[in-house]
Amino acid sequence: MKLIKLDAIDSTNDFLKALASQDEVENFTIVTAENQTKGKGQVGGVWKTQAGKNLTMSVLVKDFLFNNEEFFNLSVLVSLSVAEILKSLNIPDIFIKWPNDILSYNKKLVGILIENTLKSDGRIVSVVGIGINVNQTDFDELPNASSLAVIAGKSFDKEGLAILIVEKLKEKIQSWKTESQNFWNDYFNFLFKKGVPTAFRDNNNKDFMGIIQGVSSIGKLQVLLEDDSVVEFEIKEVKMLY
Repeated sequence: MKLIKLDAIDSTNDFLKALASQDEVENFTIVTAENQTKGKGQVGGVWKTQAGKNLTMSVLVKDFLFNNEEFFNLSVLVSLSVAEILKSLNIPDIFIKWPNDILSYNKKLVGILIENTLKSDGRIVSVVGIGINVNQTDFDELPNASSLAVIAGKSFDKEGLAILIVEKLKEKIQSWKTESQNFWNDYFNFLFKKGVPTAFRDNNNKDFMGIIQGVSSIGKLQVLLEDDSVVEFEIKEVKMLY
């Protein structure tokens, strides 16, 4: 796999998207940056990171998605790959907070943003942005965040971590056709607060209690409400309070 290392960039996702639009870029090409000035989160959010301390990366994925109803399959594989690698590094109590944040205990370690582009020939090209809090230790302004270094009490090799994650993702994509149901089951097993009464807040700032039942094939969160109905929520339609 090809690794492109940058000192500073506005967004590794934007850089890789531009690169892929102009050239025939190798599948699973990785772009990393020591400093990202305009990192992006889910649905217009912002990903802030301390320069030089954390892993800011994007990876190109081609020839996996073929229609928009499959988009969440890639999210499952990416979040699962990251979760499994962190678990292998002995980071404790790893969870996937829907749709694809990675937590240790209840502290956020990883944010993931996947941007899909439909090419003129009908192909779908995906740029997977992954931000991991690796060696940063100061989170005074981010009380819900932590890092691998804080939790494990030691520093980590950022580049080595990037390669491990992409190798794991590549392996899962290659075995998707025969293992897809197992991967979905693994995703559910990592799901944060699944089956536990949990407080939520909707777009109207109304709080309610519910129990996460699972996630639909297109990525909607399925929540059992107090009236025994099950409601599906899109990303950003509901916020988990914890």
